Amino acid sequence: MAVKYIPFFPEPIEGQAILSNFNRTLRYKGNSDVKGRLLRGMPYYEVETVETVGEQSTENMVIRGECLSACAYLKDKGIKVDLVYIDPPFASGADYAKKVYIRRNPKIAEAIAKAEEELDIDELKAFEEKMYGDVWDKEKYLNWMYENLMAIKSVMSDTASIYVHLDWHIGHYVKILMDEIFGEDNFRNEIIWHYRTYQGQVKDYFPRKHDLIFWYVKGDNETRKDIFNLIYTDNYKETVDYARWKEFIVNDNEIRYPKYPTKDSRFDGYYNRYLESVKNNPQEGDLICKINGYVVDDVWMDIQAIDPKDLVQRLDYATQKPEALLERIIKASSNEGMLVADFFGGSGVTAKVANDLGRKFIHCDIGINSIQTTRDRLVAAGANFKVMEIKDGVQLYRNPVQTMEKIKLLIPGLKNEDKVNEFWEGYISDSKLGKVPVYVPNLMDSSSKLLGEVMMNRILHEAIPDLPEDIKKVIVYYIDITSKEEIERFIKDDKSTLVEIELRDLKDVLDDVVIEDYAEFECKKATQELMGQVVETEGYVIEINKFMSDRVMQKITDYNLKAFANDKKKSFKPIEISQDGLELIEFLSLDCTATEGEWHSDSEIKIDKLGYVIVNCQKTKTFWNGTIYSEKKPLRLKIRNICGDETVWKIE
Repeated sequence: MAVKYIPFFPEPIEGQAILSNFNRTLRYKGNSDVKGRLLRGMPYYEVETVETVGEQSTENMVIRGECLSACAYLKDKGIKVDLVYIDPPFASGADYAKKVYIRRNPKIAEAIAKAEEELDIDELKAFEEKMYGDVWDKEKYLNWMYENLMAIKSVMSDTASIYVHLDWHIGHYVKILMDEIFGEDNFRNEIIWHYRTYQGQVKDYFPRKHDLIFWYVKGDNETRKDIFNLIYTDNYKETVDYARWKEFIVNDNEIRYPKYPTKDSRFDGYYNRYLESVKNNPQEGDLICKINGYVVDDVWMDIQAIDPKDLVQRLDYATQKPEALLERIIKASSNEGMLVADFFGGSGVTAKVANDLGRKFIHCDIGINSIQTTRDRLVAAGANFKVMEIKDGVQLYRNPVQTMEKIKLLIPGLKNEDKVNEFWEGYISDSKLGKVPVYVPNLMDSSSKLLGEVMMNRILHEAIPDLPEDIKKVIVYYIDITSKEEIERFIKDDKSTLVEIELRDLKDVLDDVVIEDYAEFECKKATQELMGQVVETEGYVIEINKFMSDRVMQKITDYNLKAFANDKKKSFKPIEISQDGLELIEFLSLDCTATEGEWHSDSEIKIDKLGYVIVNCQKTKTFWNGTIYSEKKPLRLKIRNICGDETVWKIE
């Protein structure tokens, strides 16, 4: 349950009415529900610091949670952001998947190394795991976006900008929302990012090769000065100035010409601009200035999408954007030391580039793969930051889509192959009552998580009246609730239906989702061979003897069965895992500082898809040997499997 609700709007001065004078420009189903939630405020939950990387005083944050709750936390703490870039779902109707690679067993990798064989990436075994489904009802999407944009605006500084990255699916609708929220006068640009990627055979339309990025400023103060730095292309050799001053060019794009040149019409105007600045500086010498390329306009054709073969930047993360794109935005609309936020952070490109450019950053995302990808990316970049988790009462199973799928399997007796209607997830058959419709909140839609009077009113007066007349009972699951006693009283006082309504806490179901992985390991003093004898040295070694993950194995089994059924040539080779299961490990970390609470990664190893190890952020061409080393005595061991689940063991 939310601890409290933080106002979207400025908090009123004592005696002042609560601000509610907002008008919806774009009207569609659900407008009234949004108004109620805006008046209620943003849900604020407890936030736990899971790990601190680097300096303890860092202001940089990697937050697992929803945009709405993250903004509530920031506003409560008085944190203002200076630049926002978001790349939210595009309402594209597509499902996005992550390719999960089976790691090479250390024993096999060692044999390959001895044989001096090259690893062939085509031989790697992999399966896909759904990350999130970008499938939305248009009205629900726009209501969801409206609330998120309102929340984001509430934590923006007076000089802040926001860039919203979308495409043709829904961008034209969101542009109207942004006009309403930020003001038409605060619109700055509709940026076209044009790129070339493989399209396949297109017969019915021109290839769709651009995204839209809407740039707005906050605009609460007419006298303020927005942050904007002109960006120039590096093609100065194509400019008119270069052609004019070519013979005077030195040091790439520097012009060096005499302070007192002979009469030459080329110096008219251009030279006079600089003459004023040197007339009080009478020493002899040449005047030097720089020629820039063209000013970047609102059509960006020089930034390419990430090449699938780019092994340096590519992270195998769906929807990953190139660093050059964020570098341009961050340089244009922020200065060093400012705070840059991305509330749909994905692969962490915004946070990484912001850190590279000397800015502070906030990365927020609901998916565990996003948090882990970003965490590892920032560690490799040498960033200081905190990893935080919003405790909203929901233990997500990697991401919302998989959690929803799991919920459907965990609710006893739920059948959804023949839904009562789209509002209800399915029904349970009861020997006495017949069909009992079941409502399950959509984890992708934050507005449905809270069961309050607004949602209950909708159930009573819209959803239940649409049910067949023979329905005697419904079950309503909730994640968060204003007050169970108040909602039950609200139902009793309403008297609009004879249908029995049973309220159930979804967390009781979700508790069964979290099943920890199993590992057998041994901790011992590090040794080495000296003059034919094995002697103890400084440090400790953890040797992993066995690792098993029921969840990953189930994924592999499902993949094998599906692939075999679709294999017409009967040539499919199933993914097989050894008895020790070490191929299922992606990451190991040792905490040598504390036995509980916040994690301290005093030593860590990441195993890439080729089987090579990255030791404390240092890439190597060494295969993993099944161990991890630390100088100090380890107190806890954390293992992340290839799907992203992490389990922690205390070391006795």
